[in-house]
Amino acid sequence: MEYVTRIVIIGGGPGGYEAALVAAQLGAEVTVVDCDGLGGASVLTDCVPSKTLIATAEVMTTFDSSYEELGIIVADDTPHIDQPARVVGVDLGKVNRRVKRLALAQSHDITASVTRAGARVLRGRGRLEGMQALDGSRKVVVRAADGSEETLTADAVLIATGGHPRELPDAQPDGERILNWTQVYDLDELPEELIVVGSGVTGAEFAGAYQALGSRVTLVSSRDRVLPGEDPDAAAVLEDVFRRRGMNVMARSRAESAKRVGDRVEVTLADGRVITGSHCLMAVGAIPNSDGMGLEEAGVKVRESGHIWTDKVSRTTAPGVYAAGDVTGVFALASVAAMQGRIAMYHFLGDAVAPLNLKAVSSNVFTDPEIATVGYTQSDVDGGVIDAKVVKLPLLRNPRAKMQGIRDGFVKIFCRPGTGIVVGGVVVAPRASELIHPISLAVDNNLTVEQIANAFTVYPSLSGSIAEVARQLHTRKTAGEV
Repeated sequence: MEYVTRIVIIGGGPGGYEAALVAAQLGAEVTVVDCDGLGGASVLTDCVPSKTLIATAEVMTTFDSSYEELGIIVADDTPHIDQPARVVGVDLGKVNRRVKRLALAQSHDITASVTRAGARVLRGRGRLEGMQALDGSRKVVVRAADGSEETLTADAVLIATGGHPRELPDAQPDGERILNWTQVYDLDELPEELIVVGSGVTGAEFAGAYQALGSRVTLVSSRDRVLPGEDPDAAAVLEDVFRRRGMNVMARSRAESAKRVGDRVEVTLADGRVITGSHCLMAVGAIPNSDGMGLEEAGVKVRESGHIWTDKVSRTTAPGVYAAGDVTGVFALASVAAMQGRIAMYHFLGDAVAPLNLKAVSSNVFTDPEIATVGYTQSDVDGGVIDAKVVKLPLLRNPRAKMQGIRDGFVKIFCRPGTGIVVGGVVVAPRASELIHPISLAVDNNLTVEQIANAFTVYPSLSGSIAEVARQLHTRKTAGEV
């Protein structure tokens, strides 16, 4: 009888379910152990819900900021846009019900795909049991919600358990007034005054969304600027937009505690200042879900942060054990988690595989405007990590942007001197997540600015700015400036 390779995947997020689809396709016997629902945090409490909420906020922002300039007449008794009352409002309860409905629908679709592919989905929490057996197999113990346990034997195990919101000891969420990002979808009414603690990607996205929905938002940032890990030019544009729209951005202000006082929340800063609001959203990072899984006993190296160490093909330090996604601390992106999971299965099952290339990863911050990046960054260029030439072109010069009333944003491309090979780029614009793709293709395939410049673009289009930047870089190259 032909031997079938047994794969056990602990965690059903993008890293887990994408790995399951690949392993099943390659003929393995696959079991996915999951306790919350396939799709993981990405689908149930993070990417899909937040971007659905942001989609509503985006429509409101576009209408609020552009309708008068575009000549649209609102034929009712709503006061003029210069007056305090808004032209459009939001039913947050209805928005959140839609958010949850879409998240569950996506989770069900993923479960159907995985089971249709032939994988088994087992509800429970999994942990590794001991070291590798003499025959090379591993034991995984699955504990169900009712306390019962089942032991699985696997030739390879993939750990893709993700992470959960980090909490400050003196700012514990209560799910009503002090919230983490998984709890905001239970709100039935829009927060009147929302304090967002943390100005990273999650904090910036929610701050911008709730500002657009109608909340008065205070964004508390411990750093000099919003989005300290992103392109500085892009972060400056976004912070300017936030302030212009009325957000109170507090830089260099570290929050030490948050407590509920009746129907209010008091946030105390490190310098002793106290700010108050109706609600507080804590967005201070995430912690990997790696505790209680028997990792160290199984020979899996875990960093001080709790993240699992992996190499470029998703192997851990334990033979036959792989890891993918947020639990590895590589990049907290669904696309990276999915790629790590696929690479792990390709590698173990002997299929052709290329190591994970983080310089080809494109990412997006879903604020308004969006910020999309790929490849080497401005800090890499400024720090001497790579020698590259840079051209940045404001969207104000783009004819399609003028037609649509777009005032903020730019396209920036980095290319190598001499060859003109594209090594990175930044797009700040509405739908930057879509506009970054041609630059991603260029980075991934070592295309030159000349090749981008010579490709046709639609006129008028925002993507025309990508070609224009490439033309400027090419002109400088041929003129001897590069």
